[in-house]
Amino acid sequence: MFRVPVLHLPEANPDRSETSMPSSRPPFRADHVGSLLRPQALREARARWQAGEIDRSALAAVEDRAIRDVIALQESAGLQSVTDGEFRRTAWHLDFLTGFEGIDATGEGYAVSFKSADGQVASTSSMLRVTGKITRPKPIMVDHFDFLQANTSRTAKFTIPSATYIHMRGGRSVVDATAYPDMDEFWSDLANAYQQEVADLAAAGCTYLQMDDVSFATICDENVRERVRADGENPDDLPTLYTRIVNSMVANRPEGMAVTVHTCRGNHRSMWMAEGGYEAVAEAVFSGLEVDGLFLEYDTNRAGGFEPLRFVPKGRRVVLGLVSSKVAALEDREQILRRIDEASNYIDVDQLCISPQCGFASTEAGNALSEDDEKRKLELLVDVATQVWGEL
Repeated sequence: MFRVPVLHLPEANPDRSETSMPSSRPPFRADHVGSLLRPQALREARARWQAGEIDRSALAAVEDRAIRDVIALQESAGLQSVTDGEFRRTAWHLDFLTGFEGIDATGEGYAVSFKSADGQVASTSSMLRVTGKITRPKPIMVDHFDFLQANTSRTAKFTIPSATYIHMRGGRSVVDATAYPDMDEFWSDLANAYQQEVADLAAAGCTYLQMDDVSFATICDENVRERVRADGENPDDLPTLYTRIVNSMVANRPEGMAVTVHTCRGNHRSMWMAEGGYEAVAEAVFSGLEVDGLFLEYDTNRAGGFEPLRFVPKGRRVVLGLVSSKVAALEDREQILRRIDEASNYIDVDQLCISPQCGFASTEAGNALSEDDEKRKLELLVDVATQVWGEL
């Protein structure tokens, strides 16, 4: 198991996860993961830009209009947190992670299988490699946040991928041994690069930051665990290692910035790549992450039961992903209420919130539902949250 360096960071505040959170601090009772369905006009403009038919400024103008519209959609649904839908990205992770010097995208060497409820199977081969020393020569997405904040009166929520993605697919083999003969140095440089981006987001006024992580939930799947072993890693060691890594990414955040972690089992064109309950990682992850809230997928039995919630400390919120972003059918209100009640057997209901289990469009292709379906699901979350916890 790799040893994570101290990185000369301030010691974690032991009170951060042990004291109660004010109701106005994120995550909110009705929340969402971040990505939203791209409108057709935006998809067409991006295709034209990729084909060289329009320039970057013309694409940005279409993005600006689409983001203003999707902000209005979220506000009209009654949400307290508002994102830009990740409309300036092709995918939830690639655009951000390749913004660091030393990290490159490749389509070779690591195919990942996705499954759908009707038995379809697909695969993607997107992968990242560390080809040199990791640095952050300039801000990556601070300008994205600036535009979002300038166009909403609600809490501007910004989402970034967790750095564990890089190591989860391939382990040591994806990190160039010439650049990093010592893995501790790799983790240290990666953490420092993240801390710089987080510091600039905080300086820009960001008070709600979410890190999207596919390692914690997927490592509960035995097929994924076998792949991790084939990569030369021990899946039993990774939850503790990755927890420490995620903590290091946001260790220097100001007290006024709430941070959450979203766990994901894969989300691509309404398909998923992993299943299995949280028991294998719950003790290390739920109690070890020094964050304000956890977004946990609970839309199907692929996530297992609520028993692992017993490891969540007092004062930390859990956002139950009880509404599916993968299917068009609107969930039954009474079923959502029953699920909240079931979860409260293992964690105080005052620590709970609700959301979709994932984003509606982790990639620009989006999931198999309409923008109207998306809005109705967001409105349902707000209605149910108001019924359970009172006026939002």
